[in-house]
Amino acid sequence: MRGAPRTDAGTLAPESTRLEELRGRTVVIKFGGNAMVDKELKRTFAQDVVDLWHAGVHPVVVHGGGPQINAMLDRLDLEFRFEAGLRVTTPEVMDVVRMVLTGRVQRELVGLINAHGPLAVGMTGEDAHTMTAVRRQAWVDGEPVDIGLVGDITEVDPDTVRALQEQGRIPVVSPVARGTDGQVYNINADLAAAALAVALDAEKLVMLTDVEGLYLDWPHSTEVIGRLTASQLSELQPGLTSGMLPKMEGCLRAVRAGVRSAHVLDGRVPHSVLQGIFSGDGSGTTVVPDQEEESAHPAATS
Repeated sequence: MRGAPRTDAGTLAPESTRLEELRGRTVVIKFGGNAMVDKELKRTFAQDVVDLWHAGVHPVVVHGGGPQINAMLDRLDLEFRFEAGLRVTTPEVMDVVRMVLTGRVQRELVGLINAHGPLAVGMTGEDAHTMTAVRRQAWVDGEPVDIGLVGDITEVDPDTVRALQEQGRIPVVSPVARGTDGQVYNINADLAAAALAVALDAEKLVMLTDVEGLYLDWPHSTEVIGRLTASQLSELQPGLTSGMLPKMEGCLRAVRAGVRSAHVLDGRVPHSVLQGIFSGDGSGTTVVPDQEEESAHPAATS
């Protein structure tokens, strides 16, 4: 039976307007980074997702798998590299991406959530043509760079995800999509989560990463920008590091297309999802549409 979310210690998460605003709404959560390889962080993440479900929220999980893909490529002695924050994906790398994401990472995450009941169902962007993509062009220093079978989502059909939600399930989505040309593409999980959040008219997009949030002046300062508007983020984009680029691009796309807010949280912190959504303690970085906060300016928090 659904009720208020609880921590492992059995303490109710704050009953606040935040919970009321989210009840019955969709929250898309991108799961990635070190949280995916740390056993305890994986367990607490699954608990957070289930707690959201019990609170009447409709969580949808989109997962990455970078560390696991890297490990398998090393094991197979296949070279790999990144350009503009995206994995260069040859046909051989694409085979490994599909195998690791859907055959290992997704199954483990589904299993961790289903330890709490028959809730999670795994799928990919290929299933029922949920995501359609085209080949993506990357740019480095103003010059085009071929990054192989990396896709950019052009269309999302959310019907299958919504059907699972209506059945009381928690969709767990691997970021792989097929193009109209029949080619299967590797999709950055941050951008896949953003596209799905828009298609589902999500209340929030939550991205877990390996840092505290968007730094105000990295690497010269570790002060985190607590809140900023879409326009302010757009101005900062050219100076972002490659690892943060797809995350902030995803946040920007989401809030400009109707998602009420996007949050970048430190996935190295246990229960970061519940804390970031319900505590209101200023964790991470929140991006909001321009019209919500016309007079806002980036505020640094420690």
